[in-house]
Amino acid sequence: MLNEGLIFERSTPGQKGYSLPELDVPAEELTNLIPAELLRRELNLPEVSELDVVRHFTRLSQLNFSVDTEFYPLGSCTMKYNPKVNEEAAKMFTELHPGQADDSVQGILQLLYDFERYLCAIFGYDAFTLQPAAGAHGELTALMMIKAYHEENKSKVKSQNLKVRNKIIIPDSSHGTNPASVSMVGFTPVVIKSNGRGNVDLAALRQALGDDTAGLMLTNPNTLGLFDEHILEVAELVHQAGGLLYYDGANANANLGICRPADLGFDVAHFNLHKTFSTPHGGGGPGSGPVGVTRKLEPFLPVPRVIKGPAGFQLTAESYPRSIGRVHSFHGNVGVIIRAYAYIRSLGAAGLKAASEKAVENANYMMNQLKDHYYLPYDRTCQHEFVISAKWQKEKFGIRALDIAKRLIDYGFHPPTIYFPLIVEEALMIEPTESESRATLDAFCAALIKIARECATDPELVRSAPHHTPVSRLDEARAAREPDLRWTGNS
Repeated sequence: MLNEGLIFERSTPGQKGYSLPELDVPAEELTNLIPAELLRRELNLPEVSELDVVRHFTRLSQLNFSVDTEFYPLGSCTMKYNPKVNEEAAKMFTELHPGQADDSVQGILQLLYDFERYLCAIFGYDAFTLQPAAGAHGELTALMMIKAYHEENKSKVKSQNLKVRNKIIIPDSSHGTNPASVSMVGFTPVVIKSNGRGNVDLAALRQALGDDTAGLMLTNPNTLGLFDEHILEVAELVHQAGGLLYYDGANANANLGICRPADLGFDVAHFNLHKTFSTPHGGGGPGSGPVGVTRKLEPFLPVPRVIKGPAGFQLTAESYPRSIGRVHSFHGNVGVIIRAYAYIRSLGAAGLKAASEKAVENANYMMNQLKDHYYLPYDRTCQHEFVISAKWQKEKFGIRALDIAKRLIDYGFHPPTIYFPLIVEEALMIEPTESESRATLDAFCAALIKIARECATDPELVRSAPHHTPVSRLDEARAAREPDLRWTGNS
């Protein structure tokens, strides 16, 4: 039987511990249910001491790049310092269960309720949903509300000549998730070009707008790190055409306390709590992408919503018949929300503004150090990030952005984002964040400047980098498509 040979003892009444269930199915029958190619016939695990095991896994951990030890120029992916106290705050709520009755979780419901109010104050919106679990999920939720809004308004229009509003306009500098989310909701993406200063091209926008326009998705500052100089005119044009303006808040870290998207004319927006408000997000999770709306879109927010009544705080869906429904189990990634709540409470309004100002200052400081050594496609004041290019190095020495990124590893720095945004050839996107010192920024710039010189004096050194890592240059495409993850006795 399955339990034969197991060394666990069955616990007796009154004792602590866990008992094994009685199974009437013979072990060999259970084995037959598993495909033969998935069964391991031999187990060649080495016999090692506890100390050797500890040393082995400690060495492995030291091979991982960590923001606690080195600089990540990838702040937009939250590769920045996140105060440890916020992690402790999140741990305080780990024993709660989302299925508990409202009257037994009043503390967390109040936190969620208050946090929505904080987001409304910071970004200018009338209401928020905290359910979306990531930025792309927030995009999807916002677009679903835009669709519901237009469908409801179309039913009130008497004219039979009105086209179905089924197109969403997207600049060519947008995040790749934007057109994907548009298509998932059933809209058609319409891509328009940027102008020579990195703004939305107004002539292209006017040409794209029409009775079939449902809205425009815009990141501001955009992926070039540039604030659109004509944003008020863009908003007016979209609204005059009957469309809604959507704000991709992935880059909100540049604007806290400086300007609010709702005040600029954005009807709906998502915000990445894990990027802007302190959650370690390396490795793809966890995330949180709350969506804020102006008054006209509030009826379509997901349910249930946290309300405050005479009996305290509660989750309810009954008062919102026009809602698009639930978009996430329970109430979103609450652990991320708690971290963001702690971050906002600890910094306050002045602290949030100072963080954004410092992020903008750091980015412009670095950009001006590097622009004589790398091509700068948009030579204007940036916000929290900037994009340089290896165009000169490629044309003169055959060095690509990938080669420069690999060489940075030899200098102890994690590479920046490369080849994005797509409209910049050989792009290197650099975001220093607000938490890095001037000494760190200078060291990173010095490494990039030295690499630029190496491209001219010893290009093969750069092309063959990295030289000081356990694994050297890989075939990235093959590694992504054919990962070798199988354990062997010789590993």
